[in-house]
Parts: sequence; structure tokens; C-alpha cells
Amino acid sequence: MPRKPIHDRYCASVLFCPKLLPSIRGMALLTFLIVHPAIAWTAQPSTHDMALIPAGEFIMGSDKTDASGKSKEFGSAKPWYLDEHPQRKLRLPAFLIDKLEVTNTQYREFVIQNNYWLPAQWEKNGYLLTREILDSADVNKLRKFVAETLRLDIDTRTMSKEALLTAIEKHQKTLDNLPVTGVTWPNARDYCRWAGKRLPTEAEWEKAARGVDGREYPWGNQWEPSKLNAGSADNWETGVAPVGSYPSGKSVYGVHDMAGNVMEWVDDWYLPYPGSRHESAEFGSKNKVVRGGGWGGVGHYVVSHFYRGAYRFYLAPHSAFADLGFRCAKDVR
Repeated sequence: MPRKPIHDRYCASVLFCPKLLPSIRGMALLTFLIVHPAIAWTAQPSTHDMALIPAGEFIMGSDKTDASGKSKEFGSAKPWYLDEHPQRKLRLPAFLIDKLEVTNTQYREFVIQNNYWLPAQWEKNGYLLTREILDSADVNKLRKFVAETLRLDIDTRTMSKEALLTAIEKHQKTLDNLPVTGVTWPNARDYCRWAGKRLPTEAEWEKAARGVDGREYPWGNQWEPSKLNAGSADNWETGVAPVGSYPSGKSVYGVHDMAGNVMEWVDDWYLPYPGSRHESAEFGSKNKVVRGGGWGGVGHYVVSHFYRGAYRFYLAPHSAFADLGFRCAKDVR
């Protein structure tokens, strides 16, 4: 079945879509492509915002144990540490990895140029809609959209259409530098391929986060909650912070947000490490590994365990959550 144009997929959820001019429906991509002409599936790769991780050994995994039973105390279904065993030295060739998580504005270019599926929240908040399309809605629908969907803290009752459009544009810009979320593993893979890159392997991700000395967190071995976005302590509006908001928490290689903000897809299936004795029903070709820990805590708690560089979690490849994103990697040639 052919994929519906971007605009038609918005019309199922954005309040004013049914009122748009008939001439726009079915021509939505043309509206976008006036500004964004079509390109080949693979973009010209840019390495400007990537960190070079040199070839060599690093410490992967850990040999820690949950002797005090903390996993049960916090109600974790997954045993702590066991899937990180055994700690070992691993040698990797040099590679590049994005310094920052992929943002909404970067992912928007991919969506537009490939008529690709939208993250679910974009269908609800109208993030991709241009001013030209918004201008086709009547003022009452725009007022309702701003007040009830975007929930902006402004009185829309007497606002003109021009003022409403400006307010919507201003709100959209606040979303540009947030990491894209609500994307599945195939979505992340497809974006990285389009960008001339790939998803990092689990080992690459861990080396970029921990350096060569197996540090506990990207910044060192001591838990410092001011160095990451975890548990909404900084009261970010949507929970997610703009990428790079915690520069003191970057890794030794200058890679940001590898603890907190959003969890990140990596390339690997969730499997035991070589030599591991741990058994899990979740191992196998059914779950992909995610790394880094998201911004949300556990209930009212922020548990430092989930933000450790060696911590592993897993999700089914088609999972999509508000604290799940990704970054890309690339071979060094």
C-alpha cells in the first residue's frame, strides 16, 4: 500500500486539518518540497559534529554484583549487573560517533525528503506543518489548536491569525534542538543510512561513553546528578532537554548526553556477552539493546544504576517512547 503523503497523515490528528483547502490535500509533499527539493536516499555524510574514537582496547562490561539486593528494593524485573558479566578488554578499530543525539530538526529533513513516517507526537503537535499550510486554517481552529493541543500559556481569545501563526512558529522552534523521540529501531536505522552513517554497535557506544579505563559514568566514577538530565530535576517542559545542555557530563571523547536525557538505540540484538553464565528469556533476536538511560526516574527516585556506562537495557525493535532516541556512528576510512 502506498504511503500517505505527510500532510494526509497529519489530518487524522491535528485539529484544523479537515478545514484545510481541498487543493492542498494530496499535494502536501509539493508544499514541503518547494523549499526542500527531493534528494537521493543517501545524503552526503557530514562528520563535522562527530567525535573520533581512536582504535585500541577498552574495558567493556563489569563484574559487579547486587550483594545488597537493590534490584528487588526498587522493583526491577531485570537483575542488576548480571548481563554485564564478564568484564573484559575489547579492541575496536577507530570510528566516528555523533557528539549529540539526533535532533527533531535533523530528523525533520529526513522525514520531508523521504515522505517518511512521522513520530507519533509530531502528528499530535503539528511540528512539521509549515506557516503556509497553517495559514489555510480559520482563526478559530488556530485558537483551539494553540490552547488545547499546544497548551501555550497565552490568551488566544482575541489573538489575530498573524499573531497565532507567529506563536505556533515560535513554539515549533523550541522543539528543534530537542532529541527526536518516539522512533523505533528501524526508524533510527533508516535515518542513519540516509545520513550516510549507521547505528553504533553496543561496544562502540560503551567505549565512547566510558573511555579506555572503564569509568562508571561518562564524566568519571562518582555519581553527580548535576551532570545529566535525570528525574526532571531541571523541570524541562517536556522532560527532555535540548541536546548538549549538560556539557560537564560529556565523555572523555567529548560525546554529550550518554547518561540521561533519552535512551539510545544501538545496532545489536540483546545477547549474553561471550563467556557469560547469565541466562535470560529476553536474549535472542527479538530485543534490541538500548543504552544511556532516559530522563525519567523510577517513581520519585533517580537511581544512578540506570545511568552507568555499562548498564544494558533492551526493547522490542518496534518500541517507541518519549524518552527513547538515538545517535549515529560511522567507519573511519
